[in-house]
Amino acid sequence: MTDAALLSTLALVLVAMLLSLWQQLRLERDLLVGTVRTFLQLLAIGYVLTFVLRQDRWYFTAGVLLLMTLVAAHNAAGKGKKIPGIFWRVILAIGLGEVVTLGLMLSLHIIDGSPRFVIPVAGMIVGNAMVAAGLVLNRFQADIRRQRREVEAALALGASPRQAVEGVLQAAVKGGMLPTIDSMKTVGLVTLPGMMTGSILAGADPLLAVKYQIMVMLMLSSATAISSIALGFTLYRAYFSKAEQLIIPGNSSRP
Repeated sequence: MTDAALLSTLALVLVAMLLSLWQQLRLERDLLVGTVRTFLQLLAIGYVLTFVLRQDRWYFTAGVLLLMTLVAAHNAAGKGKKIPGIFWRVILAIGLGEVVTLGLMLSLHIIDGSPRFVIPVAGMIVGNAMVAAGLVLNRFQADIRRQRREVEAALALGASPRQAVEGVLQAAVKGGMLPTIDSMKTVGLVTLPGMMTGSILAGADPLLAVKYQIMVMLMLSSATAISSIALGFTLYRAYFSKAEQLIIPGNSSRP
């Protein structure tokens, strides 16, 4: 794609802005900011990746992975700002999903250990784990408030905190995993995934692009499952005192 062709795509954003003006949605500024940030952020990461790939040093690769994980954890943790230690709970969950999934792929020689493969694959893992973590947080917080009386009743009857929130925890973990599972069910039928489409546009053989996309879908199922479950197991503990009383973070009506 030429620079002129890339700049021509701004016409598409202009269409969205005009529609926003027409419907009085007041999203023009957000669209403008989003467009500018898209250009700046992607160009910046492009230059960073060019440098890292040319250097081919493990510590540069590790630095990029660490930065991605920190940013992802910060973004997902924003969904539960009132929960004590939420950033560390989220970064543990995302990091675990990343390390286990990426580690298996490297040890089984599914991908090469060079930065050219590791960084893009890790980026997809971290990005999807971040989304899953955000969904788990949203679902758990909503359900624990709605089912507070049921949880407290279970505690009063002798259930442990883990047993009392079993249903809430399972629903939250499922909420984090289902989008990836749904994507696996419809991939190739409803949508052509970004990696596959990008590879084909770049001139890769369609069947080779399909093989890589299958790899991506399967690795994402692993990463989101690990991150969702790990976050669930650390998250519910923040809702109980040492005396095993239910505490809703940020709720003024604490027991």
